[in-house]
Amino acid sequence: MRWATLLIHLQYAPARKRLSLSRVFIPLRLASSPIGVKITILLTILRRFLPVLILTVIGAALAAWLGPLEHQEVSDHLAGFPDSHARAHELRPWILGFLCMIPAIGALYYATTRALDQYLIRQFLVAFALCFSGIYAIWLIIDLADKLGDFRQSEDWLLLMGKYYGTQLPFVFVELAPFGLLLGLLFCLGKLSASQEIVSMIQTGRGVIRIITPLAVIGFLASLLCLGFNYHWAPWAVGYKKAILEESKNGSTSLGRHVLYFEQDERRLWLIGSFPYQYHQGAPLRNVVIRTLDENDEPLSIINAGTATWERETGDWVFQDPEIWHLNRTLESTGEIMPEFEKHPGELRKKNWPETPWKLIKPGLKAENLGIPGLYSWLKVNRNETWVNKRRFLTQWHYRWAQPGICLAIVILAAPLGIVFTRRGAAGGIAISIFLCAGLMFFSAVFLSLGESGYLPPAWAAWGTNVTAAVLALILIQRRLVGRPIYQTFKKILPF
Repeated sequence: MRWATLLIHLQYAPARKRLSLSRVFIPLRLASSPIGVKITILLTILRRFLPVLILTVIGAALAAWLGPLEHQEVSDHLAGFPDSHARAHELRPWILGFLCMIPAIGALYYATTRALDQYLIRQFLVAFALCFSGIYAIWLIIDLADKLGDFRQSEDWLLLMGKYYGTQLPFVFVELAPFGLLLGLLFCLGKLSASQEIVSMIQTGRGVIRIITPLAVIGFLASLLCLGFNYHWAPWAVGYKKAILEESKNGSTSLGRHVLYFEQDERRLWLIGSFPYQYHQGAPLRNVVIRTLDENDEPLSIINAGTATWERETGDWVFQDPEIWHLNRTLESTGEIMPEFEKHPGELRKKNWPETPWKLIKPGLKAENLGIPGLYSWLKVNRNETWVNKRRFLTQWHYRWAQPGICLAIVILAAPLGIVFTRRGAAGGIAISIFLCAGLMFFSAVFLSLGESGYLPPAWAAWGTNVTAAVLALILIQRRLVGRPIYQTFKKILPF
C-alpha cells in the first residue's frame, strides 16, 4: 500500500515535486531490500568505528616514525653504558608505540559504549581539554617569562625554545594531568548535576557506579599514558631541560658537572668537570683530572687533561695534550722522592682501563632524572655496593610505577563528591574534593621524602598515597550509594 501511494504521487505530481519525491522513493526502496539493509548496517558500523580507524592509522604511522628513532637512541645508550640492563631499555620503542595507540584504544571503548555513556565521555573530555589547556597555558606563560632571557642568548633561540618545550611535554602532562582531570571532572559533574541530568540518569535505572564507570575508564587511560611517559621520557626531560638552558648560554650540553668517581680495583680517582650528553657520539669529557693512589691512599700520579674521549670500538681512553705528574719518582743520588712534571703533546692513549662512561657518570646521576630502565640498571650495578645510598633510587623506582595511578585515584575520589542530588549545589563537594586531592599531593611528597631518608620502606613511601586515595574513594562511594550526606559528615569532622 505504501509503495502504491508513492507511485501515484510520483505519477501525478508536477515536475518539480516529482524530482523531490523520487529522491525519497529510491532510498526507501533501497533500504527495504536485503542489500539495502546490509548497506545500512555497514554504513552505521563504519560511521561508529571510523574515528577508531583514523586514530589507528595515525597512531601506527606515528609509531613507525618514532620507533626506529627510539631504537637508535637505545643502541647508542647501550654502546655507551654497557652495564645497563639491555632488556629494560629495549622495551622503550615498544612502549612508545603503545603510547601512540592509546587514543585509538579510547576511541574503541567510546564506540562500544551506549549513547548515555558516550554523552558522559564527551562532556568529561571537553571539560578536561579546557581545564588542562588553561593550566598548561598558565604554566607556559610563567615558565616562558622566567627563561626567555636564557633563550635569547642563543643565536637560533626560536628553534631552541621549540626544542625545550617539545621535550618537556611528557613531564608537563604527567605533572598537570591530575589537576586537569580533577577540575574537568568537577566542572562536568557540577554542570550535569545543576541541570538535573544526573537525577534523570538515576531514574533510568543507572546507579552511581554505572555513571562513574566511563569516567573511571578515562582516568585509567590517562594513568596508562602517564605510566608510559614515566618509563623514561618524563624523568629524562627533567634533567635534559637544564642541559638545553646550558646550551643556550654556552653552546654545549652537560649530563653532569663536577662528577667524582673512584675505581676501587685500579685505585684511580676521577674528577670530571663536564660530562656531555653526546659522549657516545664522540663528544669528549672536559676538564678531567685522574689521581692514581697506592694501597695506603698515597698519590702516585696525576693526569690533567682538557679533554678525554672514550672510543667505544676499542674501549681505549684518549687524553688530548695532558699534563702528567709522577709523584713517586726517587732521585738516584739521594734516594729522595721528587715529583716529576711531564707535558705530553698530542694524544695519550690508555688501553685496558675498566672504566666506562656509565661507570663514571653513575655516582653523579640524580634519581629524579632516571626512568625505570635507568633506575633498574643503577640498582643492578650497585646491588653489592655499601658506599652508596640505594634507598633514594629504590624509592624513585617504586614511585615511577605508583605515581601515574594518582590520575585514576583522583577520578574515583572526586566523582562521588561532584555528584549532587539536592538543591544545595555542588560547592561543598567541590571544596572537599579539592581539599582532599591537594592533601594527597602534599602527602605524596612527604611520603617520598620519608622513603628516601629511610623512615619508611620504599614501597610504602611510593604506594602509600594510592592506597590512601583508594580507601577514601571506597568510603565516599559507599556513602553516596546509601544516600548519606558527604559534605555534612566532613563538616562535623573539621574543627572549625
